[in-house]
Amino acid sequence: MIEDEKLLLDVLNSAPRDGGEPLEYLHGQRGVALARAYGGSGDDPELRHLRIARDRLQDLIRGSETATKSLQALMSEASMRAEVTPHGVEWKLSAPPDVRLAARVLQAWSQVNEHLPGRLRACANTECNLYLIDHTRPGTAKWCSMATCGNRMKARAHAARTRNPKSRN
Repeated sequence: MIEDEKLLLDVLNSAPRDGGEPLEYLHGQRGVALARAYGGSGDDPELRHLRIARDRLQDLIRGSETATKSLQALMSEASMRAEVTPHGVEWKLSAPPDVRLAARVLQAWSQVNEHLPGRLRACANTECNLYLIDHTRPGTAKWCSMATCGNRMKARAHAARTRNPKSRN
């Protein structure tokens, strides 16, 4: 698993929909808990940067390339520095505390794109606002969860075929 892959998915999936209405999990106690789980403070500037990173990454994943300027501005204060160890060179993220988690999210996104191209995608259920990283061998996963979205979409397709048997061809 790519380092910080879980952080990436937790942040991307922090704005689910409930009956079509978007929820916001990067505010209040829920946002603080998420940030602290990954070593952040959960203060307002940090959560604001996480929301910016999430929203722009969601735009990019869904095909809008206009988000790159916002992400570049967010990353302008971040850099990687080399640290020589007995085992080799390790690259460490250097960023202000309020930007560090968002920079880690963007770093994880970049690594996923490099090592698993095309495998980070939005759930195929258009009523869902969650994302997945497809680790299946054939790379054909479509839903954030087979138990929820997958079953719903398959049930809808079956109902549509049952109502209109001519649509099978």
